[in-house]
Amino acid sequence: MVNKLLLATNNDAKVREYRRLLQSLPIELVTLAEQGITTVVSEVGESLEENARLKAVALSAESRLVALADDSGLEVDVLGGEPGCLSARYAGEGAADKDRIDYLLARLGGVPWEKRTAQFRCVIAIAMPEGRVEFCSGECQGIITLEPRGEEGFGYDPVFYLPELDKTMAELSLETKNRVSHRGQAARKVPLVLARLGI
Repeated sequence: MVNKLLLATNNDAKVREYRRLLQSLPIELVTLAEQGITTVVSEVGESLEENARLKAVALSAESRLVALADDSGLEVDVLGGEPGCLSARYAGEGAADKDRIDYLLARLGGVPWEKRTAQFRCVIAIAMPEGRVEFCSGECQGIITLEPRGEEGFGYDPVFYLPELDKTMAELSLETKNRVSHRGQAARKVPLVLARLGI
């Protein structure tokens, strides 16, 4: 019986979200830091699925634990789906969240509100040490604002507006964000994936 699930991310904010999202699982959630793993897996895939698989497989093999990794991306319709799987590197390697947001807003300069539609998409890969991988995903529809709003969350949350809530993702409590977000929707499918893996 598997009793540990490795959260294969070095993003502390993402770890906090997953600990809350997966708290009902009868499994101990452990982090890379807790396992003494410092490996950084390069996200060289051409899709969210590929990047999630790369991270989950490599870190499951290294840790000999079942590993959960995700890749999330912002897909802006008028930009042909950009930044997509390049979301974290959209403003260049080493750019901060603010830099990525500024770059995105500059790319959307002059685009009217009704054409600023976008979606957040999350793909979760769960890998077994012997290499088997299963996936689940979630998405959330929104609009890119003209300027950042809110102090919560991370990444593009301050410019991702949810019309039904009249707030950006960065203006939501963690509880509300987990209920409506792409990551929350994907995470709610994790128990089914673990069942498929016999866990």
